[in-house]
Amino acid sequence: MAPSLTKNAALDVMGLVDGSLPLSIALKGSSFIANGHPFLTEVPDNIIATPSPFLYLKSMDANANAIAKNTVGWFVGFDADEPKSRHVVPVGKLRDIRFMSIFRFKVWWTTHWVGSNGHELEHETQMLILDKNDSLGRPYVLLLPIIEGSFRASLQPGLDDYVDMCVESGSTRVCGSSFRSCLYIHAGDDPFRLVKEAMKVIRVHLGSFKLLEEKTPPCIVDKFGWCTWDAFYLNVHPEGVWEGVKGLVEGGCPPGMVLIDDGWQSICHDEDPITDQEGINRTSAGEQMPCRLIKFEENYKFREYRSPSGRGMGAFVRDLKEQFKGVEQVYVWHAFCGYWGGIRPNVPGMPEAKVIAPNLSPGLQMTMEDLAVDKIVNNGVGLVPPHLAHHMYEGLHSHLESAGIDGVKVDVIHLLEMLAEEYGGRVDLAKAYYKALTASVKKHFKGNGVIASMEHCNDFFLLGTKSIALGRVGDDFWCTDPSGDPNGTYWLQGCHMVHCTYNSLWMGNFIHPDWDMFQSTHPCAEFHAASRAISGGPIYVSDCVGKHNFKLLKSLVLPDGSILRCEYHALPTRDCLFEDPLHDGKTMLKIWNLNKYTGVLGLFNCQGGGWCPVTRRNKSVSEFSHAVTCSASPKDIEWSNGKRPMCIKEVDVFAVYLFKDNKLKLMKSSDKFEVSLEPFSFELLTVSPVTVFSKRLIQFAPIGLVNMLNSGGAIQSLEFDDHACQAKIGVRGCGEMRVFASEKPISCKIDGEAVKFDYEDKMVRVQVPWPSSSTLSMVELLF
Repeated sequence: MAPSLTKNAALDVMGLVDGSLPLSIALKGSSFIANGHPFLTEVPDNIIATPSPFLYLKSMDANANAIAKNTVGWFVGFDADEPKSRHVVPVGKLRDIRFMSIFRFKVWWTTHWVGSNGHELEHETQMLILDKNDSLGRPYVLLLPIIEGSFRASLQPGLDDYVDMCVESGSTRVCGSSFRSCLYIHAGDDPFRLVKEAMKVIRVHLGSFKLLEEKTPPCIVDKFGWCTWDAFYLNVHPEGVWEGVKGLVEGGCPPGMVLIDDGWQSICHDEDPITDQEGINRTSAGEQMPCRLIKFEENYKFREYRSPSGRGMGAFVRDLKEQFKGVEQVYVWHAFCGYWGGIRPNVPGMPEAKVIAPNLSPGLQMTMEDLAVDKIVNNGVGLVPPHLAHHMYEGLHSHLESAGIDGVKVDVIHLLEMLAEEYGGRVDLAKAYYKALTASVKKHFKGNGVIASMEHCNDFFLLGTKSIALGRVGDDFWCTDPSGDPNGTYWLQGCHMVHCTYNSLWMGNFIHPDWDMFQSTHPCAEFHAASRAISGGPIYVSDCVGKHNFKLLKSLVLPDGSILRCEYHALPTRDCLFEDPLHDGKTMLKIWNLNKYTGVLGLFNCQGGGWCPVTRRNKSVSEFSHAVTCSASPKDIEWSNGKRPMCIKEVDVFAVYLFKDNKLKLMKSSDKFEVSLEPFSFELLTVSPVTVFSKRLIQFAPIGLVNMLNSGGAIQSLEFDDHACQAKIGVRGCGEMRVFASEKPISCKIDGEAVKFDYEDKMVRVQVPWPSSSTLSMVELLF
């Protein structure tokens, strides 16, 4: 883990800008330039740019002294004529430079958007990257709206291709006219390092969050999980949860994490009497959203659970963990403000609350129509005053901890910005709530027992991630289109993958990306499973009780309920960054990630639907849903950009295994081949660097367990004895192990015992049993 970037420590690591160093970015005349080439022109006179006092070092080692001269950044602000609570300020004109961006298409969720001109931007843009131009020598440029004082910034389209900056407090009582650091601009030659290095600068500048590398995600990221949502929705009950876990265990896929989603809390509408049958009639989709929390304890369904060990939620959780030993973690859902409609005022035993009428900013009014937003706006939110927020979280979390609950999924997070008028604005209100939540999670759930959800806005990432280390990076998994489009069963799955892939480029610096649940019996289940397998995040399903595709699940889950998780989080390949994999009819979504000893490249045809800027919603574009062809190459994988970079300078050849095609290719780094895929189908490529035994010039590369979607994730250790021409591979899991070898081995042993193996098409094939004691099986090949 990297050193904690406290402000003082970081200033020791990050050198001050030396005036003699050449800067990559400057405001020269009326243009922002990068390496001497304009990227924003006709910059207004009131725009003020200040060079960052921080330069990110190539090494975070305390003894490092090599300054990365090509990652200089500038803070940008402006002066306005009069104090206001909301300013929209042109920054400069963007013309004919390809960009990729992350914008809020819903109040709660962001996604990817591309274009080439300022007018093509979307409102509520959270991050903007401009493509480099090699012939000019212009590097990649990142524009990152951030927080300054009590104001928060975003980008949006302006007139005549201007990029506008929207700076707002969320309260008419909080006004300002002079800003110096509401936007940060950063340049670099590598788009992945560009974002990472910029985040380190902002980390030091704001001091209000921690980077993912400074935190530890909860242990659920390494376990298979089951969520009750799509199985029961609001009708979840103890017997159903028990049967759901039982079925998965008996099918050979024991969940290590159980998430009891919405439906366990004590809620009711304001007009409902408070009885022992809380919320009994509020089980239809959306009907629960106007409800408010009336007690911290579980509702009657869980409260009336009885067994020899006791009664209530606590007894149920104890019994569940005792009966099913693999269940190590039980999480429950709750909303950021207690419930969708907050806390019901004037209820004995509950903290003070006041119903606030939400106010949607002009930017939020440009987002997609959403049932949750409509319900919340129409019925208001019972908000606990910020100085009492700690009482709400303490009351809820202390009860859950006493019941044996290990963590919480905190949903409906980005709500406060609509409620901030009376409470000092969105930034101050958010700070108070995140401080209270963080303290409670540290006290009751080991500091990291949280899945953050519906949180896609820079307020959360810049203010709420001091301890939260796991969060959703995409909109919900929708089994079908809630708007009624029958084709949504398919095209919405492509949207989901694009959300998660591109959002992770930004969010993965703060939180460990969670790609959400899916159902193993869905028509696109294998499509989802392949993406989850290489996502690097947790894998959990929301299967209905007794309805499972165990063959598919066993390609994700090991017999002990663990998973073969990649070392890093999945990201788009460079050639996809500035393309549209949803509705241009030609671009394949290409995703890369790294295992300990192999790379993995996922190819997904997601074409068929996505954001429509005219109708302001996601919609089908079936004319683009057809076969797509792309190239694939070992160089698509960012070998040096993972959590543990892999050095491939000395590697001449890679063994590339195609999961669906069941074929092996030998390729040089610069080689490429074409892959064609039908809509909503995929291919996974395990890419393994080839080692050569110098004594006999035998080529060797482990592939992994080919019965698992993330085949290469099974390889946990690798040793070569060049003199003896022997390789030892530590394998986690069971099934068919394959290894590329240019010659047939003399012998193969597993844990010291000689075993049979096949050798065909330059591949060694051997069956690896599930180990009885050790977590790894040691496969030895002698040549």
